Amino acid sequence: MAFLDDLFIRLTSRKVGQDRFGNTYWEARSRRDVYGRPMRRVIYAGAPEATTVPPEWWGWIHNTTEQPLPEDAPRRAWQKDHRPNRTGTAEAWRPPGADSRGGQRPATAGDYEAWTPGR
Repeated sequence: MAFLDDLFIRLTSRKVGQDRFGNTYWEARSRRDVYGRPMRRVIYAGAPEATTVPPEWWGWIHNTTEQPLPEDAPRRAWQKDHRPNRTGTAEAWRPPGADSRGGQRPATAGDYEAWTPGR
């Protein structure tokens, strides 16, 4: 089905650009959304995962900006590179005490102590 979606998009839309992850962005030639704006679409380079859309293109695909932000714009020291969501992968963040990290967390002063009758 993805093949037919890609073919439909390529036949009915014009290519606007491509991001550094390989995703391509398209704008429909004649189809409009309910607000009268041309429909905007993305063809993902790999698995269809919405978190792979970088911030430079996010505003454009959601009709917040008319043009995508330049990817080669100077970055501030505090800005980090975009990373897709890693949930469910080996790179996912796991807090101390998570089952995947042994299930042992450090003891704290407020740890619960069960009530035992007769004490």
